[in-house]
Amino acid sequence: MQRRRSRTAIAICAALAGCAAPPPPPAPKPIAAAAVVNPVRFSQSGVASWYGSDFNHKLTASGEPFNMNAMTAAHRTLPLNTIVRVTDLENGRSVLVRINDRGPYAKGRIIDLSAKAARELGMADDGTARVRLEVYDADQAASI
Repeated sequence: MQRRRSRTAIAICAALAGCAAPPPPPAPKPIAAAAVVNPVRFSQSGVASWYGSDFNHKLTASGEPFNMNAMTAAHRTLPLNTIVRVTDLENGRSVLVRINDRGPYAKGRIIDLSAKAARELGMADDGTARVRLEVYDADQAASI
């Protein structure tokens, strides 16, 4: 009889153990920081200037007419159609522009912005500003 009780107790414990919640899954492995962060492909700091009505509707290096009211810019070496994040280092404002022209040709300048981009950065009245240019992979899909 005692054996029967032991077997019954073991059977009940086994049955109850089968009904218990499964153990929690193992914690996920941490994701490498490089996989989370949007790495900078290109960075450059220097002086930006802008161009407007004197060049409006003239052909750019990309073959499209310059539109001073579009978010575009000229850079000497970046590939045409690259999207560039331009940040004014004094006021912290930032804009995205598409490179569609070559220049600037003035000594000491790293980018020529369209009039609209200059207004949005808050540099149109001054004519120039110290800026940082950054190219991110994630921005390349942006439509401007």
